[in-house]
Amino acid sequence: MRGAGCTINDLWDRDIDKKVARTKDRPLVVEHGITVPQALVFLGFQLTCGLGVLLALNDYTKLVALASMPLVVVYPLMKRIMHVPQIWLGMVFNWGVWVGYAGVHESVDLSLAGSLYASAMAWTVFYDTIYAHQDKRDDRLVGVNSAALYFGDNTKIYLTGLGVVMLSGLTLVGIQANMPYPYYLIAVLGSGIHLSWQLLSVNLDDTRSCNSKFVSNQWLGLMIFLGLAAGRYFSSPLEGRDVDNNSGDLTGYRKKSS
Repeated sequence: MRGAGCTINDLWDRDIDKKVARTKDRPLVVEHGITVPQALVFLGFQLTCGLGVLLALNDYTKLVALASMPLVVVYPLMKRIMHVPQIWLGMVFNWGVWVGYAGVHESVDLSLAGSLYASAMAWTVFYDTIYAHQDKRDDRLVGVNSAALYFGDNTKIYLTGLGVVMLSGLTLVGIQANMPYPYYLIAVLGSGIHLSWQLLSVNLDDTRSCNSKFVSNQWLGLMIFLGLAAGRYFSSPLEGRDVDNNSGDLTGYRKKSS
């Protein structure tokens, strides 16, 4: 579905993309590239694949997943309306938090899942603000909004705040889910070190620097995954327990009644 969102974005923005140096060679923009009807056929294929996954979910999760579609469709318009469209992007990109939780528990814990969602949103705004600095000159000329333009010279101050929100959210998730120390060591402390490195080393006026820091977030994501996996591993007993789907405990275990 993320791919479908990218296709929708490129369809909406094809007239803008031709005026931006970084995007002027996209398939929908170049001469003899992909046509709009061809892009729509491809979008239909992507949505069909998404439908296949959707049909495998429980009814409650289907509703949660479908609720994201309006957000996905209108996202390209947000850069024409919102000063910081990256906030909307964060809402869309991280909807999987709600879907994943609902898929396991057939409900949504606003406290636990909400903490993870807020953390992930802050992370998205963080890395996409760095990404947006690549296009700030063209965006200003074209007349579209971005966090890079809105934050301006204070960008690193805002990025610091976003990093604090992200790490606070990850910490709250760990506390609410009773995660053991490896989670905090890898996912929280590791993420904090990586975010600090990005802040201190990125040159927001250098497109190569911005792009390399943006791409490096794949390793931060891996760190969070490994932290969650390690937390799950070290909190799982060897035997005598089963999954408690009604608990908010992400370790997912409780003792069997004798």
